Amino acid sequence: MLQALGIFQRATPDQLWKLTRPGNQHDKLVRDNLLDLEDHHLVRIEAVREDQRQVWVLTKRGHGEAKKLLEPKGIRVSALREKEYDPVTGKLLGTSYDDHAAAVTSTAAELHRAGIGHRLGFQTEIGHRLADGYVQRADLVVRAPEAGVPVMLLEIDRRTEDAHDLVAKLRRYWEWGRLPTKDAAKGTVDLVRSRPGAIEDVDHEQRLWRRVYPPTGREGLVPLAFVFADTIDAKVANTVAVLEEAGRRYWAPRRYDTLYPKAVTARDYRQAVPVVVTALEQLQQHGAGAAVWRRLGRKGEQTLTAALDNPDGHALYCAQEARADAADQRRRAAQREAERPMCKLCGRKFMDERWEETTAHRMAWNAGDVSVCGTCYADDVAREETAAEAALLQAAAPPEPEDNQELGRGRGWFRRRP
Repeated sequence: MLQALGIFQRATPDQLWKLTRPGNQHDKLVRDNLLDLEDHHLVRIEAVREDQRQVWVLTKRGHGEAKKLLEPKGIRVSALREKEYDPVTGKLLGTSYDDHAAAVTSTAAELHRAGIGHRLGFQTEIGHRLADGYVQRADLVVRAPEAGVPVMLLEIDRRTEDAHDLVAKLRRYWEWGRLPTKDAAKGTVDLVRSRPGAIEDVDHEQRLWRRVYPPTGREGLVPLAFVFADTIDAKVANTVAVLEEAGRRYWAPRRYDTLYPKAVTARDYRQAVPVVVTALEQLQQHGAGAAVWRRLGRKGEQTLTAALDNPDGHALYCAQEARADAADQRRRAAQREAERPMCKLCGRKFMDERWEETTAHRMAWNAGDVSVCGTCYADDVAREETAAEAALLQAAAPPEPEDNQELGRGRGWFRRRP
């Protein structure tokens, strides 16, 4: 209870029930606990809403106890709400629980009730400083890795802001996600400053957002959710239409740069902000774990994890690229076989080695008859070598003696001797 009030500052028993004991059927045990904490001067009632629900806050003592529980876990404690009185009338001031703050806490309560985030995984009013010094504060940040949502930023809108103001918020989150780390290499910083688009070549691990939040487990920047509260469907539809059209540059995926544009239909989400929208009334009626989330660029509502997933993203790209590459290799192989020359003597196709010998410039001059295959060429070479060896042997052999002539001459001489 102290932890929840330390994070959200103010809450009703109904909200605290969903944030601390969502398994209970009602908030009676929560109300009993609040009364017990009140007896120990840890909490107090700050106001009573129009629906007669009490708004509870921490006392100074309770705030100190909440700090002990939260700060060792690295969780920032919300500011203490001191009692302030009108100096003239003596009336307690600052007791209003504005509807926006109530909607933020109710959104967190519904997420927690659906198992999306532990109460210690929520933070409110988290600042994101841009390069120009502007700080964009998220109404709510949830970390729920066990639910498939390692991190998500939430903006709660009660239609008090113009739709184009929401587009500006989306743009600022997109810009924040493109900032390099403060300790990035000087060459990287200079390149990004001179050509902002160069940040797309910088891995997400080298960007500022990865020093603040864990990896999302999906392509793209930190997911962003717009939750609309206390409004009608027509206004929500109009706002979403503006977000989709005017904010397309920030949430829309791109085509992959591929050698097979006809075969690869996957989309590149790496530089996009995944944006989902829903209404607080839907979360309260159906539960945050139901199909009440719509991803910009898609039709129909999905569960949160399904809406954040990219079934047409990188995994599909890898599969399509591999299939297209395999098909291209088969086509090239078939084309090569169709072009493979045939021996004019035996009619067999050339082997790869012989084909290369007859076509490569460095080898063709010594390939002999380029219209015959390697076997026939080898036979020709063998015959030529045999004939050459025979010729050499014949040229090197001594001439045969003329025996008859020598004998004849000798006999003639013998007969003429005295």
